[in-house]
Amino acid sequence: MTTPTILAIGPLGTPEMIIIGILILVLFGAKKLPTFARSLGKSMGEFKKARTEFEAELHNAQEEVERPKITSPQEKRQPVSSVEDS
Repeated sequence: MTTPTILAIGPLGTPEMIIIGILILVLFGAKKLPTFARSLGKSMGEFKKARTEFEAELHNAQEEVERPKITSPQEKRQPVSSVEDS
């Protein structure tokens, strides 16, 4: 079985990051780079915020499922009705 090409690349080191930075500089230009970085930072912040909200929602749902159902005192007092024959 062959390994997919994307897995054979490995982690990105300093030389690879420098090459990627030069390519971005060439593609977008020096004037657009600050705008690009700002929008990238905003999108990363929004992604982190959405991920945090999603994790909190999952945690709350899990706690709700695991929490035993608390019955009110009124429910405890009501006797169980028996089946009446007609």
